[in-house]
Amino acid sequence: MHRSRVYAILIDTPRAEAAQAAAFWSAALGVPAEPDAEYPQFIGLHEALPGLVAAVQVVDDAPRFHLDFETDDVEAETARLLALGATRVARWQECRVLRVPGGHLVCVLPVESPPEVFDAQARTWP
Repeated sequence: MHRSRVYAILIDTPRAEAAQAAAFWSAALGVPAEPDAEYPQFIGLHEALPGLVAAVQVVDDAPRFHLDFETDDVEAETARLLALGATRVARWQECRVLRVPGGHLVCVLPVESPPEVFDAQARTWP
């Protein structure tokens, strides 16, 4: 058995438009846009979506939205989503990138939330 939950909603934006996109989403959502010092490809939109991380992510691809699933077992959660019809796209560090039916991307990553948040919100899967 393993557990997982939606952890983040990412606004994937081409590099040339990232600053403008972050300024737009910051103003539209009424929250500050703050670059992530550790991972400069992310511009956080802190507290935009209660209980979830929201950020603009710089990508070398088309603009889109994607979800991040955090889990206590990356391999098991990846296998669960593959069984539901997702396909493998890439791997980045410990993250698995999948394309789900309908064409959207999702990422599966190890738990990032504080333990009490993950414990309270994660669903358990067989």
